[in-house]
Amino acid sequence: MRGLNDERSPLLRNNRGDDANDQEEVKFDKNDPENPRAWRRREKLANVFVISSMAIISPLASSMFSPGIQQIADSLGTQTDVVIGAATGFVVMTGVGPLILAPLSETFGRRKLYLSCFAIFTLLQLPTAYSPNIATLLALRTAAGFFGSVGLANGGGSLSDMFVPEERAGVFGWYLLGPLLGPTLGPLLGGVIVQRLGWRWIFIALTIFCGINTTFGFFFLRETYAPAILAARKRAREKADGSTGTMYWYEGEDARSLPTKLGHSLLRPLRILVQPIVMIMALYQALIFSTTYSLYTNFQEIYSGEYGFTTEQVGLMYLGPGVGCLVAVRLLVPQIDAVFKKLTARNGGVPKPEYRLPLANIGAVLVPVSLFCFAWTVQFRVHWAATVASTFFYGVGQVMILNAVQNYYIDSFEKFAASAIAAGAVFRAVIGGLVPLFAPQLFKSVGYGWGVSVFAFVGVALAPAPSVFYRYGETIRRRFTVEL
Repeated sequence: MRGLNDERSPLLRNNRGDDANDQEEVKFDKNDPENPRAWRRREKLANVFVISSMAIISPLASSMFSPGIQQIADSLGTQTDVVIGAATGFVVMTGVGPLILAPLSETFGRRKLYLSCFAIFTLLQLPTAYSPNIATLLALRTAAGFFGSVGLANGGGSLSDMFVPEERAGVFGWYLLGPLLGPTLGPLLGGVIVQRLGWRWIFIALTIFCGINTTFGFFFLRETYAPAILAARKRAREKADGSTGTMYWYEGEDARSLPTKLGHSLLRPLRILVQPIVMIMALYQALIFSTTYSLYTNFQEIYSGEYGFTTEQVGLMYLGPGVGCLVAVRLLVPQIDAVFKKLTARNGGVPKPEYRLPLANIGAVLVPVSLFCFAWTVQFRVHWAATVASTFFYGVGQVMILNAVQNYYIDSFEKFAASAIAAGAVFRAVIGGLVPLFAPQLFKSVGYGWGVSVFAFVGVALAPAPSVFYRYGETIRRRFTVEL
């Protein structure tokens, strides 16, 4: 592969041969209308809107049924702990899905994956609404998690395709509201639907939301992956010239056979995951997601049992972290770009992925502090407003950590940003899906004070990571180069 961008070195190394010295390069011209980075801003934002909608609907679906867990259990003749397994299956598959879907998008292009997977995700919602038993519900939810993960798998890569590093964090902040705000808005909407219409209407409503989004995608979503666009342009030239495929080449071309190419691509996220920085920061993301889903699936028990709230009132409690997410995206996330530009200028104009990490320290402090506050205000039944204030700062903290880490991955891996994000996603999704299964027993055994504090203590242990990697990250990257 030719012309690797300097900003991705030395975190990864590509060992593909260069045998195209005598061929004509197929490339984008200056202000080429097919070059995603040269699109008009409204064209970019149309793509961002569709992709961000996919990224918010899937996490919305992961938690929307939370207020109806008891109602589902009663309706299907099972226990609430078994119903929580529907969330586990969904969340785990949102991590497994990117391991396959992200590399496929780097082989066949992004648009095909978005439309095909989200169409299937849409179709799965309706039979879920009419599940006759818990086994059917669990199976359909697990399958839906896989296909619904496409927005999470490829969204970061699509944004990397369209935006240069200096303008990426601000846009990426709004996109990342999906995996953060979706689990927050889901129970809020679900609480109203469950109390007024019943749990089955949750999935009927999701069918409508997903159908509208998929329809918009068919009309407005364009291909952003440069190698896929250039490959199509190459094929068109070969057809026009009647050549056999040896006259042209393009940056990012892989001349290997399709099975070899697919095998190599599908293993790429796992190769990236073993890089020490990616592994540690993936663990940080796993803490965020496991904490979020452990709390959200127990909000009903916490606020109805400790404070006597109705289902609708419990739904309103999710506004605490939700508003925190919005405030962080509006006021703090754009500063990630500002800090990046300032540090780059100070370094003689040479950017480094580590310049994305300083503001992650805000989250490193807020996450454990807010969790300790929530744990003990609930334990001692302090006024509910104090608990909501704690979750507000938790919302701010998780946004800052996730945005800084995801931007770090994108700047480090550029063309393979989707695979890098998938590497982190599988770790956080598996842990984020499994831990909530054990959280209810933990809270019953030691109480909410010490139970939630367990997550806070893990946050304290991980808090130094952004500062350590900011200081020593470049050295670690040079030592542990990833072969792609």
